[in-house]
Formats: sequence, structure tokens, C-alpha cells
Amino acid sequence: MTCTARCIPARTTLRLSLLTAGLFLLLQPALARQDDRNQPINVVHANSMDGYNQPNSISTFTGNVLITQGTMKLTGQLAKIYTAKEDTSVDHIIVTATPQKQPHIEQIDDNGNLMTGDADQLYYDNVNSIAILTGHAHVWQQNKGESFGAKLTYNTQTGYMIGESGNEGQVHMTFLPKQKPLPPPKHGAAPAPAAAPAKPAAKTPAAATKPASASSSPAPASSAPSKE
Repeated sequence: MTCTARCIPARTTLRLSLLTAGLFLLLQPALARQDDRNQPINVVHANSMDGYNQPNSISTFTGNVLITQGTMKLTGQLAKIYTAKEDTSVDHIIVTATPQKQPHIEQIDDNGNLMTGDADQLYYDNVNSIAILTGHAHVWQQNKGESFGAKLTYNTQTGYMIGESGNEGQVHMTFLPKQKPLPPPKHGAAPAPAAAPAKPAAKTPAAATKPASASSSPAPASSAPSKE
């Protein structure tokens, strides 16, 4: 059986693994989804189901399987759900690849960014909220980057991830650059443009002077008597 998240070595053993087991990629923790583990696990749809809901039991789902828990989604063609020994709560889920497709996981983190993962086998530890992707594993995180490796272990609560190399080659990772903000506007208002020169006032033509009219009145006749 695939090792569960509880089999991950302690911190002191982990340091040794960095040198001896090809474990050399430790990603900085990022904010994932804090409340998904408190949500119920739903098998939304599948073409067929074989099993029963009892403690310490296995239910097998085949064909177009979709399993959800909050924002997290698991899809594949073959999935097995293992219940806990003491009750019917889900202990872990295993989704395996078929010739049609690889298992797929996706989740929306608390910042609204999407995480997706694909591999030949997907092991989800519901107790510890850890997804283990094995075989041609690929994890992509929106606005963060992507990872490739033989095995990628992803914490769906914290976003912490561990990568391991294998026969498929070394772990490969791409980090996206931080988007640079636009420079702030310069202090002070821009100087006002110079005012356009005023147009000269239009000259008003002087009024034409009327010529003085000649008097047409006859000269008055003399009233003095004429001398004989």
C-alpha cells in the first residue's frame, strides 16, 4: 500500500533524506485553503460504484469520477475511498491513472489563486490534508509557478510542498517573477500651458464725414431808397 502522510519522516530524518534519497526541493510555505478540511467529502458523480459505507471499508468508483471537498476537486477514471477503522469518516483516497487520463487535483487558495496537480497516482490523506502525487507529477500554482518531479507532496492547508527526484529525472521548478507596480505619479501639478497670445482687436472704420452743404437761400434785397 502507498505510504500515507503519517509515514513522512520527522524533521531530523528529513535532513538525512536530503542527502540520501534525492529529496532536495523544499518550497516556501504559501497560503493555501484553511477551511476545506472542515467540509464534507462528496462523490459528485461516477459511472459505477462498488462498496459500502462502513468503518474500515473500501468503496471503488469507476468512470468520470468527481470527488469534492470545499474548493478541492479530485477527478479520474478510478478512485478508491478508504474509511477510518473506528467510524465511517474518510481516512484517505487513492486515484490511479488509466490509459484515458491521469488523476487530477485542483484547489482555490485563500487568495483566490488556483492550484492544479496531475500524476500517475494521487493519494489524498484526509486526516492531515496532504496530497501525494506520484509518477510524472506536475503541480501548477497561479501567480507562483510550477513544479515537475517523480513525487510531489502538497499540503492543501498551508501550500507547503516537497519534491523528490527519481528515474524520471530531476525535479524541475519555475518561479514566476513578481509583477512590478506602475511608478507613482510625480509630486506637484504639471505647469499650466502658456496662454495663447490675444488676437488684436479689429479696427472699426471711422464714420464718413458729410461735406457741408452750400446755402441755396438768395441774398436778402437791400431796403435802402435809391437816390435820384
